[in-house]
Amino acid sequence: MSDFNTGEKTRREFLRDASIITAGSAMAMASIPAVFGAEDNTIRLALVGCGGRGSGAVGDALGINQGPVKLVAMADVFPDRLKGSYQALKDGFGAKIEVPEDQKFIGFDAYKKAIDCLRPGDIVIFATPPAFRWVHFTYAIEKGVNVFMEKPISVDGPSTRRMLKLGEEAMKKNLKVGVGLMCRHCETRKQLIDKLQAGLAGDILAMRAYRMHEPLGYFASPPKPEGISELMYQVQRFHSFLWAGGGNYSDFYIHHIDECCWIKGGWPVSAEGLGGRHYRGDSIDQNLDTYSVEYTFADGAKLILDGRCMVGCKSAFASYAHGTKGLIVISEGGHSPAHSRIYKGQNMRDDAIAWKFEGNEKNPYSLEWDDLFKAVRQNKTYNEVKRGAEASLVTAMGRMAAHCGQTVTFDQALNYDFELGKDLDKLTMTSAAPLLAGPDGKYPVPMPGMTKNLREF
Repeated sequence: MSDFNTGEKTRREFLRDASIITAGSAMAMASIPAVFGAEDNTIRLALVGCGGRGSGAVGDALGINQGPVKLVAMADVFPDRLKGSYQALKDGFGAKIEVPEDQKFIGFDAYKKAIDCLRPGDIVIFATPPAFRWVHFTYAIEKGVNVFMEKPISVDGPSTRRMLKLGEEAMKKNLKVGVGLMCRHCETRKQLIDKLQAGLAGDILAMRAYRMHEPLGYFASPPKPEGISELMYQVQRFHSFLWAGGGNYSDFYIHHIDECCWIKGGWPVSAEGLGGRHYRGDSIDQNLDTYSVEYTFADGAKLILDGRCMVGCKSAFASYAHGTKGLIVISEGGHSPAHSRIYKGQNMRDDAIAWKFEGNEKNPYSLEWDDLFKAVRQNKTYNEVKRGAEASLVTAMGRMAAHCGQTVTFDQALNYDFELGKDLDKLTMTSAAPLLAGPDGKYPVPMPGMTKNLREF
């Protein structure tokens, strides 16, 4: 395995060169005809979930040069997070941020108030913990508002089934819905697929993906401190709690799984996995430190995903495929640029490159917004919910297999009736958490071999 650069470009970099983006956008907009709305072609945005991921999504949207866009409403359950996001966006994008104080909302019902600030045809951005996607999406459909939602969009079978149904409802209402699996918008990967379909690498027999780095985000959590409720602590540190975000497996590994399945042209039918938990001290999160999951496709081909969050270990960030004629680099060194290429044979040698992308790779975080805005302004059918829900389910399937030490099929994962977080549409700021700590202040952790019925994991 090669050494990889783990410097991933993410939405959290949205403020870099923001002043340049703002100036360039203003000049470009002057020549774009009004194609959205009868009198006002401005697309209004509302942000629900004001962390780095949501703020970055707003920054990506405001950098698109198709026509005027502005942020008009914000919602979160943490006042300091909303305040910080607003100030950073205002500093970076100036007049494109038009969020008066009475359109900044706090609370578990704040999403409704933010969406109510939009018109039909505008876009709401969902960047809260993934467990709340179906709650927020339901109201957006009711109000006839277009949606951009971050990945993953479900964390278990029941929430996946709910999202699939909601996706169909959105389609019937001709709503445009983007899902933040930006690799699918990458021109480099699209060219790679064209070459694979032309037979350049032969039939794909196996794939392997690596996401290994030191702990990041809220992968691990110490015991809850005083001054914050159990519910708010779990929402704040959602990577640590399976009900809120599917754990680090669902949040960190979904892009690798999605791009590999895209290259393969289908979803795996089953998964087996293993993992371990080490050196954790007083951590109370529900994650394993290491994962190795083997996905099997209908034709018998395999995808091996290795994930690790541990200090002092070798880092890796890449996806590969092995065809009967050659080795395929799907992505390497981060999500973008992908550095996609195909080798003759199974060794990566410079004199054996059969194809590689030439030119500068465009930022897929921008490309996904470019595609969504085109669909809105030109009233084209655009709905990524089914693919997003299935990618989320396949990711959860691998997590379940590793946590329980059992084979889990796609159909089992989809149709399993246990829901990690129940009645999330009824939560208030004083509600009890969906997951309660034991007398020792700790939460259930996966025990492969002992936990066999998939419940809670």
